[in-house]
Formats: sequence, structure tokens, C-alpha cells
Amino acid sequence: MSKILPKLSIGLPVYNGDKFIQAALDSLLAQTFADFELIISDNASTDKTEEICRAYAAQDQRIRYYRNEKNIGCSPNFNRVFELSTGEYFKWAAYDDLHAPDFLAKCVAVLDYNPEIVLCHSHVYFIDENGHFLQNYNLKLNTDSLKPQERFHELLTKHLCYQCYGVIRANALKQIPLMGSYGTADGILLLRLGLLGRFYEIPEYLFFARIHSEQSLSMFFPNYLLFTDNKTKYSPSMLPDLYAYTVWFDSSKKGKILFPHWRIVWEYILSIYLFELSLYQRVRCHISIYQQLRGSEYLLLKDLLKAMQIVWQRWQDYAAQKQQIVS
Repeated sequence: MSKILPKLSIGLPVYNGDKFIQAALDSLLAQTFADFELIISDNASTDKTEEICRAYAAQDQRIRYYRNEKNIGCSPNFNRVFELSTGEYFKWAAYDDLHAPDFLAKCVAVLDYNPEIVLCHSHVYFIDENGHFLQNYNLKLNTDSLKPQERFHELLTKHLCYQCYGVIRANALKQIPLMGSYGTADGILLLRLGLLGRFYEIPEYLFFARIHSEQSLSMFFPNYLLFTDNKTKYSPSMLPDLYAYTVWFDSSKKGKILFPHWRIVWEYILSIYLFELSLYQRVRCHISIYQQLRGSEYLLLKDLLKAMQIVWQRWQDYAAQKQQIVS
């Protein structure tokens, strides 16, 4: 007999999440929409994450638990849960966030009703470590536009990428490169989904993003709560250290010569040529890149200086080793 595939796959990548993962799992298992599989990829956790996840998997046959032999980095682990999925729709879930009970049902209903929507998400508000309300996330983007160049322009805006935790058409994700191992890789993924089709934001607060000191945003982007509405005025100095952020996305890049800001510009430009767009649409996308990056060109110079520092340090280390051998 052939196995009946679930309507929705939920992928939950996790590393050392024992403090919050039980609440996150309970939130997902309490959804009114139940036709889903829950794929957990444990990135070689050293706390009680494995014990907790195996206990949940033993109690609910919808849960599949996988454990990596070693930590493969954030992006590869995010990609792995999608690669293991089988559903028509897909959703990433974080080990520390919570969802209203009807989050999945309402997102799936939107995708079922309108085939032009590739991603459905909801309004977001922030909660603290104890699950108490902190503030709303009211940054609104016009990603429902019928014009791909307008969606592209909107997704170049500085935002916190919470749309990644919406419900996405799996066939749309299969048409784009998955999450890369560089800073703001989640934003690039959303940019490409936006070129493929429209997003829909449910006008209700159904997703609750937890704020705590152990999350990547808090570690690399301490001012991120300033980016919570369309009135935000920011300067490039408020942005995260993308070198450190890139290493967090993929730990194998530690100590290597990287050009994180150059890489982002390249990925922006590459995105324009991944899909069939008219010449006018491509030109508009290029103009948007220029408009969004104007004033932050010095970050490209910063990449070059960082690379020179690494080369100089390597040369000094080599010279010191050679001197030791001679002496």
C-alpha cells in the first residue's frame, strides 16, 4: 500500500533548544489543522534536546526525529528539514517561537484558495523568555503586489524575515536555491520567493516570536527591535557584523577570507536573472538595488580591509613558524 502524504510538512531545525522546545512542540501539536508531518533535525545538541524530541516522537507518529552526527551549521540544517519533507506545503518552525492554534489552518486555507500566493504568514508580536507579550512587529511590506519588481523592492527593505516562518508552497521552494551559508541568507530566500509569486499576510497576530539572549538576532544584531515598523530610521552602523553572522550560518567558514557584503550584492543581482522577467522589470530591480544600497558602499571597502587583515595575520603566523624552524 502506498503511504498517504501529508498536506503540510513542518521542518524544525534545532541546536541546544531544551529551554524552549517543549513549548514550541506543544504549540504545533495543538494546531486545529492536523494533516502535517513534523520533521526535527537536531544539529548535534549537547543538552537535553535529543531526550525531549525522542519522547515527543514516541508519542506522536507525525513526528520524525533526526540527529546529525556533527553540527553542520545553521543553513545546512534548515535546508535538511526541507529536503526530508514530503508535503505539498512546507513551513519552517523555530524551537523557541509559538503559534496561535489556528495559524496553520488559516495559512493553508489561503494557499488552497489562491494558487497565485506562494507564501502565507500572519502578523507577529514579540514575547519574552516566559511567553509574555512585549510589543508588536508592525513593519508592513507590499509583498502582495501583482508586479514582481515591486515585491522585489519591498523585500530589499530592512526587515526581520519572519515571513520565512509562514506556510510556503513546496514546489516554489524547489524552484530556487535553498538557504545559503552567508549573512541574511533568509532574506535572499524571501527575495527569490517574492519574484516567483505573491505573499499574503493574515491581518491577525497568530505568530509569536520569542526574544532571548541565545538567539542569533540577539547575538549579532542587538538593535533589531528598532526595526519593528515602517517609521524606522536606520544607519548602516546599526546592521549586524555580517562576517560573524556568516560564520554562524556555516561554522566551516570560520577563519576563512570572506566578502559578506559583496556576496549579498552578488546574490541580489543573481536573483534578478533566476526567473523570467521582462527587460523593464529587470531594470527596475537593478534600480531598487542601487536605491537600497546607496550610502552603505563603505561596507564593501570594509570587506576588503577585513580580508587584508586575515592575509596579514596568516603571513605573520607563517613567518613566525618559519623563524622557529630556523632557530
